[in-house]
Amino acid sequence: MQRLQAACTILLAGALALGGCKLVKTEDEQKQAAAGAFNPDKMVADIWGAKVVPYLEERAGPFQEVSALAASDLDAAAAKYGHKEKQGNAPWTFAAKIDGVIVAEETKSRAAYVDVDVNGDKKADVRISIGPAIRGTALRDSLNFVDFNSFKNQIEWAQYGKSFNTHVNDALLTKLPRDGLVGKTIKATGAYPLPSKGQLPQFVPAIITVGG
Repeated sequence: MQRLQAACTILLAGALALGGCKLVKTEDEQKQAAAGAFNPDKMVADIWGAKVVPYLEERAGPFQEVSALAASDLDAAAAKYGHKEKQGNAPWTFAAKIDGVIVAEETKSRAAYVDVDVNGDKKADVRISIGPAIRGTALRDSLNFVDFNSFKNQIEWAQYGKSFNTHVNDALLTKLPRDGLVGKTIKATGAYPLPSKGQLPQFVPAIITVGG
């Protein structure tokens, strides 16, 4: 009986000791976990040059044509230049190319922009974001090869959209001039969501050149 009690005591002590242990991942397991972690910045960087820019260059039409068609026949414009996710109530987002003259600028705020005249009447037709802060997720939303259902939840989807803005700002927009922009020519390829009536389209560039 004493032997049985002693054996039970040893087993209990062992169980308590194990219960107080903390399993620590090996270095290889930690690396594997880190490699598999959600990294939207890397995801965007990996497809930017190979897929995003070529897609927009091929899909985009001249801004005047895209906006005019969207105003007269939204379904036709959507089929030719647009995209939107099936989930939710997101507006159509259109790929377009802009070639115009800057008629106004706002470069003091973080959400800086320039207003651009594309038809020569000296009035703004479209507003182009020039960062560093970019509102919305037009670049992500214009692509027909990215899908909400490929992400775990709305948070990851939103982070992915923000990473497009971060990438274009770091790669392109930080290199743009910030002074004396009015009167300069500007060319850009990118995307914009269908604006509310009476509002300027809010355009996010993936390619942009200011001046000569």
